[in-house]
Order: sequence, then C-alpha cells, then structure tokens
Amino acid sequence: MTRKLKRTYFTLLAPAVFGLMVIRLGNGYNLFAIGEMQNSQVIAPLVFILSVIFAVALPVLLRSLFAHRIRHQKNTSESDLIKFERSLIYMISVAPYLALIACLFELPLFYIAGTILVSLYGVYYYYPSKKRIQFERRIFRVR
Repeated sequence: MTRKLKRTYFTLLAPAVFGLMVIRLGNGYNLFAIGEMQNSQVIAPLVFILSVIFAVALPVLLRSLFAHRIRHQKNTSESDLIKFERSLIYMISVAPYLALIACLFELPLFYIAGTILVSLYGVYYYYPSKKRIQFERRIFRVR
C-alpha cells in the first residue's frame, strides 16, 4: 500500500522539483529570464493564498470530511483509505507547482519564500511513510 502511494507521490512531485531546479539554475546563470510581471501585486498574493489553500486548508477539510463520512462504520476498507490518501497527495501536489509559477514569474521574494515554505510543509507532512500510513490505518480502523 505504501509503495503505491509513494509511487504516486513521487510521480506527481518530480516534475515540479525538476522544474524548480531548472528555473533556479537558469536564473542564476542568466540563461533565461521572464522578468517580473506587471500585475504582480494581484498575482503574487493570489499564488500564495492558493498554495496555502492547497497545502494546508483543503487537506484538513478533506480529512474532516472523510472522518465524518466513516464515523458510524465499525471498519473502513483499505480501498477507501487508499482513495483518501491519493486524494490528499493530489491536493498537496498543487502547491509545488504554484511555487514553480512564483519562481518562474519572479514574484516578490516574500511571496516566493512563503509559497515554497507552504509547499515544503505540505510535501513533508503528507509524505506517505510507513509509520504515518500505519497511524492512519489505526485511526480509521482499517481491516
């Protein structure tokens, strides 16, 4: 189970990490530069807020809805838990792509740093480790 989730996790996050490395190296060596956007005072907070929503708020909401949905069940099936975990991974994988956008369009440093930190939080906290999956199995009474 954790192997499948890790495969999904790394498949979704690898392009974003590779893109961030390419953008940072490209900007460092002045290979390409898109430059700062003209509407950055609107776009920058929007990108930051969306990253917070996808990395922090929506996973908490999704977890609450899942717990509410199974509250009267004695046991939860493993397939339901896998669907839940996959949807969490899909949700938190949006934030690194928003960090990629922030770096690509050279938004103000505050928003780039905030977006990257929020992305790292989501990626770190929802990593499908064996210990975390076992904890989830115990909480949601997976048979």
